[in-house]
Amino acid sequence: MRPDSTARYIALALSLLAIAGCATQRGVDLPELSDWETRTRILAGMADWEFRGRIGVSAGNEGFNGKLRYAQNDNDFRLVVSGPLGFGSIRIEGDSQRVTVTDKDGEETVLQDPEFDLRAMYGWTIPVTSLRYWALGIPDPAVPADTEFNEDGQLASLRQGSWHIEIAQYRDGGGQSMPRRLTAVSGDNKVRLLIDNWTFRQRN
Repeated sequence: MRPDSTARYIALALSLLAIAGCATQRGVDLPELSDWETRTRILAGMADWEFRGRIGVSAGNEGFNGKLRYAQNDNDFRLVVSGPLGFGSIRIEGDSQRVTVTDKDGEETVLQDPEFDLRAMYGWTIPVTSLRYWALGIPDPAVPADTEFNEDGQLASLRQGSWHIEIAQYRDGGGQSMPRRLTAVSGDNKVRLLIDNWTFRQRN
């Protein structure tokens, strides 16, 4: 076997092993979220999780509805929106230092101010920095928050920065009650999430 063929074979084998590992990695149940302090501490500390669902965004005459997959891995996040967007699928990903958006043609743009830059590019925006916390039903710890709770002691509404967030429904996710329907509004910009399923993973 020629050296270049050997290298390709090894790369293919490693890729297949990685895919197999991802396919067999199972979700785990969350610990008991018995009160607000415990809920905030445990969920904010989760390092590897994702959810899938649907998203609707509107701002003035602009907007879309589509499918959403959001994944968090330590400080890294990836948000993929697909469906009848008019411009195809987009991917927004990054960490605390750098956020990029990749359009349907594979063109990548670095976002200096994600919320502002998305609005400038598409006419709408998504609160990508705080979304990881709001989707979990907890405030972003980096921003002062005004909170209101439902009769079960879960977050019902939240104000952070220019955003007003309402969580209208919870249901099971990872063995605990997790947000199902969420709306975030800032000015004329509205983001609606309908979360179909959650996956939480335990680090070895």
